[in-house]
Amino acid sequence: MKRRAFIALIGSAAAVPFAARAQQNDRIRRIGVLVPYGKDSSEGQARVAAFRQELQRLGWTEGRNLQIEYRWETDDLRKAATELVALSPDVILGISTQATTPLQQATKTVPIVFTQVADPVSGGFVASLARPGGNMTGFTVFDYDIGAKWLELLKEIAPFVTHVGVVRDPTVTSSIGQFAAIQSASRSFRVEVTPLGGRDADDIEHTIVEFAAGSNRGLISVATPLTITHRSLIISLAARHRLPATYPFRFFVTDGGLISYGPDSIEPHRQAAGYVDRILKGEKPADLPVQAPTKNELVINLKTARAIGLTVPPTLLARADVVIE
Repeated sequence: MKRRAFIALIGSAAAVPFAARAQQNDRIRRIGVLVPYGKDSSEGQARVAAFRQELQRLGWTEGRNLQIEYRWETDDLRKAATELVALSPDVILGISTQATTPLQQATKTVPIVFTQVADPVSGGFVASLARPGGNMTGFTVFDYDIGAKWLELLKEIAPFVTHVGVVRDPTVTSSIGQFAAIQSASRSFRVEVTPLGGRDADDIEHTIVEFAAGSNRGLISVATPLTITHRSLIISLAARHRLPATYPFRFFVTDGGLISYGPDSIEPHRQAAGYVDRILKGEKPADLPVQAPTKNELVINLKTARAIGLTVPPTLLARADVVIE
């Protein structure tokens, strides 16, 4: 074989694996996203937007090297989870416990990053926070014990309250856990706790209206897709019946609610994009520790307080991170 031909042959052989590697690196990666909110939900859209923006900042662009498959609110999240898994995605984002549960049931191999999960260890999603140990990792929202803090704040802003209605979703594990924490703390605050809400808006309205007929009443709305989706209804009913109410996230208060205490609901989705990026680059969920929020914020709406005849204690105002005039 002539020397020139030999060099060309070696060069072409060396180029083959290089070209294959380049093609592999440039291939379009597929992500699934399961969202337990309607497609028209402002909160759901804000969470997804934060996730996409951070992915883009990290170099992932839809249509170029990334494809995202969404499944929004549906009556059958288990079916939606199965559909996403059947698409053979490289990784799936599950937003909240309600979305993460059916994803866990649908696959033990596809990497899953979750957000807004209250207790992933007791929920069976991970072996431990430091060492998840399976195909799942992600970001918690808060411990169930925060329910006691919501009750404490309600009594601080409205000391006269002796009966507390808790708007929750009895079909969601995290909602049950939050309600149990509030019920456990109720003895210390000498209040009677009543479960309100249910599966839909009609249940929420019927139970709140019935509960509000009594005296010395107050509300706590726990964190669940049901209460987030129907927050305008809950807030308007609280206003109509002059019920002091505490909520789990700031956006309840910016929408007209009285007081909230909880973490930023958007930031974990930016952080989730970072975990998805690392998984797409070869890391395993089992090696990525579950992260918890580092700060809860206290938000108070003074306009709402005045409208229902409450004077917010100066000590409470001084502790607030945000005060809406």
